[in-house]
Amino acid sequence: MHDGNARPSLAPVFLAGPTAVGKSAVALALAELLGGEIISVDSMQVYRGLDLGTAKPSAAERARVPHHLLDVVELSEAFDAAQFVRLATAAMAEIQARGHVPIFCGGTGLYFKAWLEGLGEAPPSDARVRAELEATPLAELLVELEHRDPLTHARIDRQNPRRVIRAVEVIRLTGKPFSAQRANWTPDPRPQIPDPIFCLTRGSADLRSRIEARVDAMFAAGLVEETRSLLALGLQQNRNAMQALGYRQVVAHLAGERGMAETIALVKTKTWQFARRQGTWFRSQFLVEHVPLPADADANSVARGLLGQLDKRGVQ
Repeated sequence: MHDGNARPSLAPVFLAGPTAVGKSAVALALAELLGGEIISVDSMQVYRGLDLGTAKPSAAERARVPHHLLDVVELSEAFDAAQFVRLATAAMAEIQARGHVPIFCGGTGLYFKAWLEGLGEAPPSDARVRAELEATPLAELLVELEHRDPLTHARIDRQNPRRVIRAVEVIRLTGKPFSAQRANWTPDPRPQIPDPIFCLTRGSADLRSRIEARVDAMFAAGLVEETRSLLALGLQQNRNAMQALGYRQVVAHLAGERGMAETIALVKTKTWQFARRQGTWFRSQFLVEHVPLPADADANSVARGLLGQLDKRGVQ
């Protein structure tokens, strides 16, 4: 527990950054210094069974520090930002009631945004409309989207059926452009949240090297076998879970679409591209305090540095 003359504040701490930057190790060290507990801000670690491919904290790491929002839904269930906010709110209250500091740690920018700025007014999914849209060719949905909401059509990832379907679904259910609703996040100020978010960064070569080492380790630990067992539990039917890096590529490998070496190389490339998008997201969406890490960064030293910054602000 952090020593100080006054009782430490229980305000949450926010730790973000791209995949493989070293967030989890720093969060663990910071939690031990502060007497904290970790709330995972990761849209894939919520699923039971998605372990190796999501770099989910190990049993030993969870024994060191309590973790929240891991393994909260089955592969047969959907999960979204609204559920994240609800569960994270409950977890934060429980952590603070124990006299501990909540440490939000992860790389899912949308979940950070939903927590910090409130949820949008978009309606929940409608099973009938969703089924109709899923049966419609993507090209037709894109034509409808371009006609009804050209702004979203210009910005959206048009190769991602899940996002296109959701955008058209919201437009059909509300009669309003999806872009207008996305821009109008409901204000929900949370005065206990300190400013800013700590965003860990690394040099490009260093981060890419760490990503490649992580992917190699995942495959060596049994990612293919894990994916095969998850397919039997319905992985391929869960559109959200199938977005998880690594699993989608391994599913294609198991279907005979590409060999193992090519699959591993593809996962490395896709993960690097994703990490770059994460970095861009955090820079564009939030007031973040960048914390550059050298290649030989020690998690304990980084955590002590963050603790010093929190002390200066009077947050802890």
